[in-house]
Amino acid sequence: MKEIKAFVRQHRIANVLEALKDSGHCDMSNSGNGCHNITVSKVQRPLASGDPTQQHYSMELAEAVVAEYKLELVCADDVVEVLADAIAKAAATGQAEAGWIFMSDVQRAVRIL
Repeated sequence: MKEIKAFVRQHRIANVLEALKDSGHCDMSNSGNGCHNITVSKVQRPLASGDPTQQHYSMELAEAVVAEYKLELVCADDVVEVLADAIAKAAATGQAEAGWIFMSDVQRAVRIL
């Protein structure tokens, strides 16, 4: 199994989720196959954006930040590249720092019943 973590601009996350559904490898229901444990969390990344409309000042961090979403999912080894490609295409903004996708091995998974 693989874990995918993607950091996506806030205005692109809906497109990314739709692309995952359209890939045919992510069934968003609990009984789904292909993708498991899909989560989306709102995050702030310290970054001086080339687009000032995407950036704001965080009082908590005392830094200029860009609001993003962190998408996490677990998938089978044989679909990780397809899913990463779907995420990359749907998340693209044309900017140099539009986000990141990380893929890593899952050593072990234990289902909680």
